[in-house]
Amino acid sequence: MASAVSVATLLELVPNVSERQNSTLSPTWSNLHPYQTNILGTVLAITGNVLISISLNVQKYSHIRLLCQESRTPYYKSKLWWCGILLMGMGELGNFAAYGFAPATLVAPLGCVSVIASAAISVVFLKEILRSSDILGGSLAVLGTYLLVTFAINVQQEITGPKINLYIISWPFLVYLILEFILFVILLYLFKRRGMNHIVILLLMSSILASLTVISVKAVSGMVTSSIQGQLQFQYPIFYVMLVVMIGSCIFQVQFLNQAMRLYNATEVVPINFVFFTTSAIIAGVIFYQEFHGAALLNIFMFLFGCLLSFLGVFLIAKNRVKQTSEVPYIDMGPVPKQRSTEKIQPGLNNINSYGSVHDEEQTNDSLSEDVK
Repeated sequence: MASAVSVATLLELVPNVSERQNSTLSPTWSNLHPYQTNILGTVLAITGNVLISISLNVQKYSHIRLLCQESRTPYYKSKLWWCGILLMGMGELGNFAAYGFAPATLVAPLGCVSVIASAAISVVFLKEILRSSDILGGSLAVLGTYLLVTFAINVQQEITGPKINLYIISWPFLVYLILEFILFVILLYLFKRRGMNHIVILLLMSSILASLTVISVKAVSGMVTSSIQGQLQFQYPIFYVMLVVMIGSCIFQVQFLNQAMRLYNATEVVPINFVFFTTSAIIAGVIFYQEFHGAALLNIFMFLFGCLLSFLGVFLIAKNRVKQTSEVPYIDMGPVPKQRSTEKIQPGLNNINSYGSVHDEEQTNDSLSEDVK
C-alpha cells in the first residue's frame, strides 16, 4: 500500500519537474511582470528616439552643405546623408524591439524624447537659437513622459497570427482604413497636382503612413517575440503581409519626412511630426489592438493628460520659429557709373520696376543729355 502511494506521488511530481525545466528553457522576459516589460520597452524606445533625433539633424546638415556647394548633387549621393539614414535605421530598430514589449500607445508618445534631444542637438550642431520657450516646452515634455510611463496601460498582449487576422477584418479598423485612404489621396493630389508643399501636408501624409507602420511593426515584432517564446508564427501568411506593409510604409514615410526636412528647419519638422505621428499611432493602437480595453478610467485620463503635456511642450518648442534672413536691407554694388558717390543701392519706392534709385538732379541731367544726343 505504501509502495503504491509512493509511485502515485512520483507520477505527480514528474509533470511538475518537466514544467519547471520548460520554464527555465524559456526566455527570461516571458516571466516578467507587465510593468517590467513596459519599462524594458520604454528604455528601448527612448534610446531609439535619441538616435532618430541625431539622424534628422545629420540629414538637415547634409542638405545645408549641399546647398552651399557650387555644383548641386542629389542628397542621396551624400555620404553624410547616408550616415543619418543609418542612424535612423538603428533608432527604428530600437523602436521595433520596443513594440514587442510595450503597447503601441506607450511607445509612440515617447517620441517626445526625440523632440527634446533634437532641440538640444540643433542648438549645438546647426547653430540654432535656444529660447526660454524651448526650455519650458522641454520641461513640459519631460513631465508628460513621466506621466506616460507611470500611468501606461500594463496589459501584456500576446500577438499571434490568428489574432491579427481577426483584428484586420473588424469593422472599426476597416472604417478607419477607408477614412485614412481618402485623406491620403486628397493630400497627395494637393501635393502632386497643386504643388502645395506646406509642412502640414507633408507631415500629415507621413503620419498616415506612420499609422500603418505602427500597426505592422507591432504585429511583426509581437509575432517574432511569440516565436522566440516557443509559439512559431512564421507559418502564417499574415506575418509576411505585415512585413511588406512595414517596409513599404517606412520607405514612403521617410520620403515625405525628408522632403519636409529639406524645406523647413529641424525644430519645426520634429515637433509637428511628433504630434501628428503620436495622434495617429494612439488612434491606430486603440482601434486595431484595443489597448484601452479594460483599463482603469484614472489610467486613461492621466495617460491622455501626459500626451497633452507633451503636445503643449512641443508646440512651445516650435512656436514662432522663423527662418533666418539677412539683417542688411540693401545690396552693396560698389561704385555705379554716372554717379559721384558710392552710396548703397536701394529699391525705388516710387517705381516697382526700378532696381535702384539715384538723385533726381542727376536723373534729369542724364535724360537731358540723352535728348541732346
